[in-house]
Amino acid sequence: MSLSFQVSFDADDPPALAGFWAVALGYVLQPPPDGFDSWPAFIESVGLPVDEVDNYSALVDPDGSGPRLFFQKVPEGKQAKNRVHLDVNVGAPDHDWARVSSHAEKLREAGGTVVEERTDEMSRWIVMLDPEGNEFCVQ
Repeated sequence: MSLSFQVSFDADDPPALAGFWAVALGYVLQPPPDGFDSWPAFIESVGLPVDEVDNYSALVDPDGSGPRLFFQKVPEGKQAKNRVHLDVNVGAPDHDWARVSSHAEKLREAGGTVVEERTDEMSRWIVMLDPEGNEFCVQ
């Protein structure tokens, strides 16, 4: 039996980083729980300070198949290279390089940084950084 999971990002600006990853993956901001018209209303109902609403953000796959992405504010900045990274698969199934390049450009315009293009015997991809320096690949 498999288990569900979420991918968590430590962040300086959770809402901004969530906005970038929404563009990268076609995800949407997670709506507030049933019975609440906003996240501040929910946060206030559980006794948390409403001024901390921007300390967290979450994205969900609108199709319901991908994992939830959770963004949480932390006091320290990124210290080293990621030990785990995401691969954004836009060129599949036919390795469409034009689609990969176009998506990387869209992410650059959204605040990402192109590091380099790479190739090996099997594929070609673009290494990028999100706005807070997290490495990921577009392939």
